[in-house]
Amino acid sequence: MTAMPEEPSQTPDERPGVQQEADASGHGRVYQAGRDQTINEVVLPKGALRPVTEVAAPPGLVNVPAHSQLFVGRAGELASLKEILGDAGAVVVTAVHGLGGVGKSTLAAQHAAQQATRFNPVWWITADTGTAVQAGLAGLAVALQPELGVLPLEALEARALAWLQAHRGWLLVMDDLTDPEAAAVVLDRPMAGRILVTSRLGEGWHRFGAHMLHLDVLSQDEAVALLTRIAGHGRSGGRLEGAAELVVELGCLPLAVEQAGAYLHQARLSAAAYLDLLNASPAVMFDRAARGSDGERTIARIWRHTLDRLTTTPLAGNLLRVLAWYASEQIPRTLLDGFADGPDLVDALGELAAYNMITLEEDGAVSLHRLVQAVARTADPADPHRHEPDITAALNHATGLLNRALPGDTRNPATWPVWRALLPHIATLASNTSPVVDTATIAHLLNDTGAFLYDQGDLARATTYYQRALAAYQRVLGADHPSTLASGNNLASAYRAAGDLGRAMPLCVQTLADRVRVLGADHPDTLSSRSNLADAYRAAGDVGRALFLHEQTLADRVRVLGADHPDTLSSRNNLASAYQAAGDVGRALFLHEQTLADRVRVLGADHPDTLSSRNNLAYAYRAAGDVGRALSLYEQTLADRVRVLGTDHPSTLISRNNLAYAYRAAGDVGRALPLYEQTLADRVRVLGTDHPSTLITRNHLAGAYQAAGDVGRALSLYEQTLADRVRVLGTDHPSTLTSRNHLAYAYQVAGDLARAIPLYEATLNDCERVLGADHPLTQVVRRNLEATR
Repeated sequence: MTAMPEEPSQTPDERPGVQQEADASGHGRVYQAGRDQTINEVVLPKGALRPVTEVAAPPGLVNVPAHSQLFVGRAGELASLKEILGDAGAVVVTAVHGLGGVGKSTLAAQHAAQQATRFNPVWWITADTGTAVQAGLAGLAVALQPELGVLPLEALEARALAWLQAHRGWLLVMDDLTDPEAAAVVLDRPMAGRILVTSRLGEGWHRFGAHMLHLDVLSQDEAVALLTRIAGHGRSGGRLEGAAELVVELGCLPLAVEQAGAYLHQARLSAAAYLDLLNASPAVMFDRAARGSDGERTIARIWRHTLDRLTTTPLAGNLLRVLAWYASEQIPRTLLDGFADGPDLVDALGELAAYNMITLEEDGAVSLHRLVQAVARTADPADPHRHEPDITAALNHATGLLNRALPGDTRNPATWPVWRALLPHIATLASNTSPVVDTATIAHLLNDTGAFLYDQGDLARATTYYQRALAAYQRVLGADHPSTLASGNNLASAYRAAGDLGRAMPLCVQTLADRVRVLGADHPDTLSSRSNLADAYRAAGDVGRALFLHEQTLADRVRVLGADHPDTLSSRNNLASAYQAAGDVGRALFLHEQTLADRVRVLGADHPDTLSSRNNLAYAYRAAGDVGRALSLYEQTLADRVRVLGTDHPSTLISRNNLAYAYRAAGDVGRALPLYEQTLADRVRVLGTDHPSTLITRNHLAGAYQAAGDVGRALSLYEQTLADRVRVLGTDHPSTLTSRNHLAYAYQVAGDLARAIPLYEATLNDCERVLGADHPLTQVVRRNLEATR
């Protein structure tokens, strides 16, 4: 052997590609391309460096890792891979991309194992770095010709690439490729085999002409099967109790399911117990692996590594933490307006989408996996992307963006699509924050959202949001702050609308007193509180006090706000309704007609308040006995409300209920009954079984059955409605007393005076005690009782 000159020193990043050259003796030398000096000298068996075209792959050359025990379902994805990665033609590159932990490697391993009889070799390369790609190719070269194992990596890589170019019928899997450029040494070459890539990265593959296959989470059934298989390994038993609830909480993400299953098996926990731990200590459970599991492959660490790769786009991590507070789907892109400058925001969204941390939908919305959100909003001092101050800042930012996106007028139908788009994200933020740490910004968000929900008839959620808002305002701003007083006023209104007069009345009284003291007697907010207190008195049956307050409020609003102010028109409408409740139909009709004309002039014919005035005027006509005019106006109002507000709006349902009542009053029970039945079904669906309006329709339907001669169905429905009203509204609520009167009357019609008379007597006593001897309902019950004697 001839002596070789010393090799000049070089840094690793100066190495270009290598080329091989055989000397006359048949021994191989490896030279650095472009230099005269060799970089190494190796002695190989004679003929080892024969042309790659003469080197055949050993039969059954497969190095695919075993993932079959963790594989479930995915029949559709496997079929797609089989179809794309056929065994004819030029090279086919397929990139399976998706969120970290979604099962890309498992799918690729399953496909590769299934195709081991069609392709040879089937070679698996862990491709998370360029060095790993090189090592994987070198391993292939050695597997093809073990005697080449003495060659340096560069030479082995070049040998493997040359072999792949010279042969067909092989399948190369490049797993967890983080950057397409790291595999360009393979993908840029003309070849006739099959290359399957798995990557969290969903972009950058177009230059290689790759087929793209996005991998989503498992179905619920598949996730349950995987959890049960792992948790029940080596044990007898069937389906794991509580598995469905757990996998739903885990978002059916395979890695999370695997992590949970292994932990259940090791700790002998139930699925419900694991779920409790997850809710109580999310930071711990997201990062905890059972013995025998890869400690670096917990969901927290997988996504930490992904965000590490996004450090060149710092805004991406901030954006992910903000998105974590919203619902996981259909986040409007417009909600992020103002988050950052346009190009920077687009870059951050694009980078997160490229790594499958979020999905950019075709309609412009943003979505992301719920478990990504759960991790991103859970503080962990060991994770640089999840420090407590950053998460708190993200919550404040997310709340601020929602507040800025809220439409101004909750009663304007034009704003409702925006409201409905934002509601899921407001609800998610509220459910993932604790009331004890609510800020004034969160309180403002919940208070305004409560107002929209109140107008939409969702009293339960409105009340919950108002309660949280009031508690936060009291703690953060103090009891006398205008926002605190406004929140108390709103909560009192929600209590009253729900029939909870026991809580509504004292809160109305307290809020009015506080506003008089803090804001003054003539402040518009004070006048609103006085009007609300008057409404509460009317709802409680105290018509005298209600009339006095409504008259006073109307006079003050005319003086302070002017005759045409919308609040003044509301006072006039409310006063007319109070007159009607007191039995003064003449004054009620006059005032309703005047208010309707003024609202048409000031607000327009289609304004919700105008439609309310038209409905109330029709109600007054019916009370006055003018059923013809009432019917015509009810029919017009219902048509207008369907057109302006929609079929399911609470006001539309009021119009439908009232129209049915007018049909019944006109003697047309045949038209009244189906309209009542439909309205009841719609109110149950939209408002809920226990909503006061639902109970009103059920009571009216019972009356329609009675008018139709079906006393049996009427009695059953009256009894059910009375029981529900006692439970929901209380024994002394005016609506409950009305139900008792109606039930007694049904007993009377059925000839059961033994039950009717005692019920009349008890109801009359309660009406006199609660409403007074001269109240219209008291007088009705008294007349009904007298008719039985």
